[in-house]
Amino acid sequence: MSEALTPEEIARKIKRAGIGKAKFDFTQTAVLGIMAGAFIALGGVFALTIAVSPELGTGPARLLIGAGFSLGLLLVVVTGSELFTGNNLMVASFFSRRISGRELARNWTLAFFANLLGALVIVFLVYLSRWWAQAGYSFSARTIQVANDKANLSFGTAFVRGLLANMLVCLAVWMAVAGRSLVDKLIGIILPIAAFVAAGFEHSIANMFFLPLGWLVSTDAEALAAAGLTTDQIDRLNFGWIAHNLAAVTFGNIIGGALIGLTNWTVYLRRQ
Repeated sequence: MSEALTPEEIARKIKRAGIGKAKFDFTQTAVLGIMAGAFIALGGVFALTIAVSPELGTGPARLLIGAGFSLGLLLVVVTGSELFTGNNLMVASFFSRRISGRELARNWTLAFFANLLGALVIVFLVYLSRWWAQAGYSFSARTIQVANDKANLSFGTAFVRGLLANMLVCLAVWMAVAGRSLVDKLIGIILPIAAFVAAGFEHSIANMFFLPLGWLVSTDAEALAAAGLTTDQIDRLNFGWIAHNLAAVTFGNIIGGALIGLTNWTVYLRRQ
């Protein structure tokens, strides 16, 4: 591995990246945002595929699932895509007075909805591919169970889990920025992402994939039977409760990501 950047160098690089992101035009941000949402969703497909075989036990299985899910952020980082949760680090540029509040809000809003569109494209493609019907509907069983568990979280629980998740996601981005090579970035990303997935924390962009896909798959009688659930038990798999989860997790993600950006700005950039 190559020598990593110092923490101060990372903070400066993230500040410069935030300034650049704020200057992107609508088309750049939208297209890169759609790409990021699709990449996170593809990481979700990989994670759900791994999750079908839990023979290793809860802890080791979750660690492996998280490692698989890290594919999404690796693709985002390497392609320079616009991920809403990672862009919460742009508060460092804002507090450095290099971008305005309006520019920050514009980027976050556009990236969020572009991520949603990208994730939903993958949701529909995966659903139409009948990926979930493989292995005797065992893929569908796990997909529905994951979505149903998320939909049943209270607002407060989803909010705090969202806060914790994006602290780890932004730390993964921080570590990726520290690396100079692709291998450095891969190693920097895997552990924080595996940690948040293994711990059961909540990521808004990931949930834009997991929840709608689980809802769609649950409409198939055989898939629902494979999950061992009844229609009464999945009564929260609907638009209202999905929106409820996304709202709570998104607010948590913003606070968690902003905390990482703000603390590092305070230490390394404030006096500049």
